[in-house]
Amino acid sequence: MKKILFALLLLGIAAGSFYYYQKVIYKEKPIKVRELDKAIQVENEKLITAQIIANELKQVTKLIEGNLAQSARDSLAEDASMPFMDQVTDILRKYDIHVKSVEPGRRKNFADYIQTPYNLVIETSYASLVNFLNDVEKNNRLVTLDILNLSSTIKRVQQLAKEGRIDVRPMSITLSTLTLLKHK
Repeated sequence: MKKILFALLLLGIAAGSFYYYQKVIYKEKPIKVRELDKAIQVENEKLITAQIIANELKQVTKLIEGNLAQSARDSLAEDASMPFMDQVTDILRKYDIHVKSVEPGRRKNFADYIQTPYNLVIETSYASLVNFLNDVEKNNRLVTLDILNLSSTIKRVQQLAKEGRIDVRPMSITLSTLTLLKHK
């Protein structure tokens, strides 16, 4: 009987010690590990964000360098930039956009940049217009869309429908290239 009581007492002490170890001593370590895992996850997210920003800054730097003129007389700041017009006409052909006219406007000089407008009169579908504008935006030049005029009179739409071009609409677009000026 004494042996059984002694064994039960030892079992109780061992169980109490095990319970104390699990609830008081061991419990803190997994909490710290979880906290450190969360901290590592937050730091990894910050690292990924920093890498994305660094990549975008490289692209922005490249874009700025490609649009930075040494002076207002630089070839990049000309009234009608032929390389830009070549790129635009290639994009127009790519999306089968019918061009009625392309006309460079007068450039406007500002303190930090030069704005050169280009007026385009085209006939295209809305889908082709969106694709065209997306590709122009991805261009290596800084470009703004100043005016987008959709001409859809009933007579014009009926005439295009008779010709079998239901989704085609006449439009006029004014795009402007921005040339940044380097200050000394």
